[in-house]
Amino acid sequence: MKFAHKLNEGIFLKRYKRFFADIDFGGETITAHLPNTGSLKSVNNPGQPCLFSKSDNPERKLKFTLEMIKSPTDGWVGVNTSTPNSIVKETILDVIGKGKQIKGTFAEWANYDEVKPEYKISAQTRLDFMLKRKDSDQLHFIEVKNVTFAENKVAKFPDAVTERGQKHLRELMDLMDQGHTAELVFTIQRQDCSFFAPADEIDPEYGQLLREAYKKGLIISPLVVELSPREVSLSESRLALKM
Repeated sequence: MKFAHKLNEGIFLKRYKRFFADIDFGGETITAHLPNTGSLKSVNNPGQPCLFSKSDNPERKLKFTLEMIKSPTDGWVGVNTSTPNSIVKETILDVIGKGKQIKGTFAEWANYDEVKPEYKISAQTRLDFMLKRKDSDQLHFIEVKNVTFAENKVAKFPDAVTERGQKHLRELMDLMDQGHTAELVFTIQRQDCSFFAPADEIDPEYGQLLREAYKKGLIISPLVVELSPREVSLSESRLALKM
């Protein structure tokens, strides 16, 4: 996913009212939209360099969007939670388009013929993606989760209690019980981690459900995101699981 323009660099000053961030840009304080409902644990570090985009939409109240904050380990961490779905969709469409020639991390997605985003499984729930083969009634469901929290080279999810995430795990298990397959793609929006684990200290219920679903056959894919001021993409680097 290429940005329309190269991102601007400033200094992250503070986050407030959840969706607002102040940035020092050339000695001037500007306010940016921060599209992230999480706690930003391990990332909310005032004084660190940050990258932000500027919108040309005249109807937007806030012209700027905070995209990344530099971690103390000197690597970018993506904080825009709309990014993961965009890059996963981009990757799936590319893989399906290329078909069987795809090897490596994304090879399983190449076995499918079609993808439907925002797939409705009930009146209350839409899952991020549904993949289907022409010759099979078995569906493959993918839910995408954004990961920014890390400790000691371990990327963790969630960074706040997530009842919505718990609900998704129960629904994915129900779908697997019906004979379908399911996958959780954890997009690791940082490149300083070697492992992935559920954040039991933050949401033990989520950790318990994730392990239960994993034992049932849920595919857990912690995939590292490549970040730069010009583009963001899903890499083939997969973190090892610590379940």
